[in-house]
Amino acid sequence: MRRSGQILRQVLQAVSGVVASGATTMDLERVAEDAIRKSGATSAFKGYHGYPACLCTSVNSEVIHGIPSEKCTLHDGDIVSVDCGVILDGFYSDSAVTIPVGPVAPEVQKLLEVTALSLESAISIAQAGATVGDIGSAVQHQVEAAGFSVVRDFVGHGIGRNMHEEPQVPNYGVPGKGPRLREGMVIAIEPMVNIGSPDVKVLEDGWTAVTVDSKWSAHFEHTVAITRNGPLVLTR
Repeated sequence: MRRSGQILRQVLQAVSGVVASGATTMDLERVAEDAIRKSGATSAFKGYHGYPACLCTSVNSEVIHGIPSEKCTLHDGDIVSVDCGVILDGFYSDSAVTIPVGPVAPEVQKLLEVTALSLESAISIAQAGATVGDIGSAVQHQVEAAGFSVVRDFVGHGIGRNMHEEPQVPNYGVPGKGPRLREGMVIAIEPMVNIGSPDVKVLEDGWTAVTVDSKWSAHFEHTVAITRNGPLVLTR
């Protein structure tokens, strides 16, 4: 799983390098597909329940599961969430990052920083003996203290020989509640944070989730192993 995670990190680095004004989200998809193929891994997303691409590319008010398209061109001031997963020797990894396209508005920059920090807070708590509620509470506290909201319709998850395994890992919760983390478990922690309302809806394509109030959203994710020496971020 560590090897799978390192390949995924390299794929996301390659994709990040081509995020620029004038690029389309399909340009990002082509880079990811090429990098995955050259690595010897396979895409975890393409074909998953019929999903058509290696990446999810969610722009501005799109929360998650945006489908790459030649028609979607990035512009200065936009943000794009790039979510990807790979399979290596039967083991999955899953990671996401939200990338600014050139300079962004101060509120949007704050959104990116708070979402990334909330992920780091959650990772630091991912210790054997902690609970899923501890992780969710850490994310929720950081996000809401900054005046933003946590998406509740989508959550993180266990991961291993399948993309989605137990336990579910919400980005909200009560400390001490929920399943307890044990050494050897691996989870995908993925805060999805909105500037406005936490409510989302899925578009007619059956995949793309957007904010109901059209305000912008950010998404960061890492695959994290629970070890006797603390959390090990496999996609770092």
